Amino acid sequence: MKLVCTQKALAEGLATVERAVPTKSPLPVLSNVLLQTDERRLKLVANNLEMAISAWVAANVAEEGAVTLPARLLGDFVASLGGGDIQMEIKPGTRTMHLACGRFEANINGIDADDFPAAPAVGDGSRCRIAAKTLRTAITQVVFAAAADETRPVLSGVLVTIDGSELTMAAADGFRLAVRAVSLADPVAEKLTLLAPARTLNELARIIPDSEDPVEITATHNRNQVVFQFPASDSGRAPTLLVVGRLIEGQFPDYQRIIPQSYQTRVVVPVSDLLQATKTASVFSRDNSNIVRISATPSGDELVPGRVDVLASSAEMGDNAGQLDGSVEGDAVQIAFNGRYLREALEAVHSGEVALEITSPTSPGLVKPLAGPGHLHVIMPMHVAR
Repeated sequence: MKLVCTQKALAEGLATVERAVPTKSPLPVLSNVLLQTDERRLKLVANNLEMAISAWVAANVAEEGAVTLPARLLGDFVASLGGGDIQMEIKPGTRTMHLACGRFEANINGIDADDFPAAPAVGDGSRCRIAAKTLRTAITQVVFAAAADETRPVLSGVLVTIDGSELTMAAADGFRLAVRAVSLADPVAEKLTLLAPARTLNELARIIPDSEDPVEITATHNRNQVVFQFPASDSGRAPTLLVVGRLIEGQFPDYQRIIPQSYQTRVVVPVSDLLQATKTASVFSRDNSNIVRISATPSGDELVPGRVDVLASSAEMGDNAGQLDGSVEGDAVQIAFNGRYLREALEAVHSGEVALEITSPTSPGLVKPLAGPGHLHVIMPMHVAR
């Protein structure tokens, strides 16, 4: 194996795939990154058995070959270099990579590439295309609502439903629900339902580019893994990024049943105002189970805005009250939410105004932007002793 590539390209490629390197692993080879020549490029792969990330780097390949090298050591060394070209060579019969860049050089011992887990065969499974920018935005608007622990594995995932010309993502942790629906570049002939780990989608959102070029989503034949390829295979360009995630087995709850279909009170306020008030109230709610109370009162006069109070208190630290002007339709109401859940829902809203729909103080509240249908958050209320 012998090739030359730029320090910048190699550093960026390693930083991308290192997200799939496990911090601890019983298999030493999983702490390594696979380096493999692929025609005129260098392919980098990391795999933690739940997710694999592949990235391609432009290179001048003189001799074909493959090896795995310690990911952290290689990444730190390459990142420390000042730029320029890196010459990489493995002498026949060894697993030691010699790297030279300017007046710096290193020898790194590796493990045979045959010991590295093989990538799954994708074949001609069900697939769809979606703009990379759209996919990344949709992921960030729902993934935070997935459960952080894995006591209920299905809730640690994001349900991805692809039907016709629409892709819908839903995540829930038992206390809140986030749903986002977006349009596909092309309709699909067959409905596809996947339960992808939130961690996999989180990493995908961090590394896919902010581009209108399409990402191709493919399920393997046995439907136990999902593959995200950028750009899509029919774009006429070679892939630069491939993320493979192992799907979660199990039945995701029927989330449509918990979405409120009516309301007694509807509050419309600027997102920025409610978000600021929620953040301020959360400072005082830390010692009180993060309880933030919302009080909405209609004005009774069409020419006068309604009043929305955002309140928090702590027996030891004090209390806080923020007052907002907004449109309040229906009955006056008071309801309490987890401040973090409300803040994260509002941060995911890409709209000037947001609607908060409330049925009763003990029923779930519905948060949704006024602009952009197909996006909503359901938050369970918190009990507050009177």
